[in-house]
Amino acid sequence: MKNTLLALLIVGFAAKVSAQEELEQSALQLNTITTAVPFLLIAPDSRSGAMGDAGVASSPDANSMHWNVAKLAFVEKEMGASVSYSPWLRQLVPDINLSYVSGYKKLGDDNAIGASLRYFSLGDIKFTDDNGAPIGDFNPSEFAFDIGYSQKFGDRFSGGLAVRYIYSNLTGGIDVSGSNTQAGKGFAVDVGGFYTNEDAEVFGQEAIFNVGMNISNLGTKIAYTNDAVKDFIPINMRLGQSLTFVLDDYNTFSILTDVNKLLVPTPPIYATDDSGQPIFNTETEEFEIESGKNPDVPIVTGILQSFNDAPGGFSEELREFNISAGLEYWYNKQFAVRAGYMHEHATKGNRKYLTAGIGLKLSVFSLDASYLIAMTQNNPLANTVRFSLMFDFDAFKKQNSEE
Repeated sequence: MKNTLLALLIVGFAAKVSAQEELEQSALQLNTITTAVPFLLIAPDSRSGAMGDAGVASSPDANSMHWNVAKLAFVEKEMGASVSYSPWLRQLVPDINLSYVSGYKKLGDDNAIGASLRYFSLGDIKFTDDNGAPIGDFNPSEFAFDIGYSQKFGDRFSGGLAVRYIYSNLTGGIDVSGSNTQAGKGFAVDVGGFYTNEDAEVFGQEAIFNVGMNISNLGTKIAYTNDAVKDFIPINMRLGQSLTFVLDDYNTFSILTDVNKLLVPTPPIYATDDSGQPIFNTETEEFEIESGKNPDVPIVTGILQSFNDAPGGFSEELREFNISAGLEYWYNKQFAVRAGYMHEHATKGNRKYLTAGIGLKLSVFSLDASYLIAMTQNNPLANTVRFSLMFDFDAFKKQNSEE
């Protein structure tokens, strides 16, 4: 009897260990969310790029169109513009880059308009047929053009709306596997909110407290062939705060945090047969899903579904939140030092990197530079210096009037 109990205990313990190992393996199963036109999520400017890609609640500037259009209503200057350049995969190829131009104009004390253009060049690609014979050269590229409006609602809160046109030409119309390809086109909107309290006090220290929210790329799906299933674009929810300590007339220090989540369906786990092949249901004409939900749904359904469709349940849903944190120090509003960190779970892309940068503000323009250090897998921006040049038209007008 004792031997039987001992055997049962051993078997039970072994089964528990095996189940625990399977659970851990399942928890670590790679399940990355993919979308069309992911270039829309690349941090375009060097200021936020130096702070771990945190920027939804940072102080307003000419790059607010990307991070949170609602911030433009609180921008101090009457008009400004920014130009940014980011090399991409520079360690492998020399001709892939992201260029970004943005600007704004105050319409009054309570509102402002803005616009931006981002252009992503993917370099030169040689297309070949199934036998490897060349059939043509092409320079794939993508761009997005935005216009936005921001309005104050009281002394501390503002809202904003931006409209975006997206164009993605990756093949130049070349036939791929017998299918005629075309450029992907779409429209999207951004909706943002911004709260600021310039009279805050933290631990007896004068401070400025900001909170921001932005839902970007709410728009149409994109396809590159007439018969392909259309893909979601990267609808993204960004929430964050910034706390700036005004140490004295010359020194300020800011702490920023952003939380991001893609509002698109999570890929399910499909049922497979004994040979490991996906099971196709001839009645529904779809592959059977073992865990999770069908990702081929309308846009609004996909947004709502994105909060409860992860195959791994609630714990996997939590892993879909990315965290960015940044620090920014300004001396005399002329020289800035920045640092940051971005964290993405290993099963959702495994991006983890440190960032650093500096900023220099002169009378008419300011220059920002950032540098990224990858901590896990190689990053397209690893060991790359990015630059942004910002123009202050108010200072330019003042300088001309004095001459």
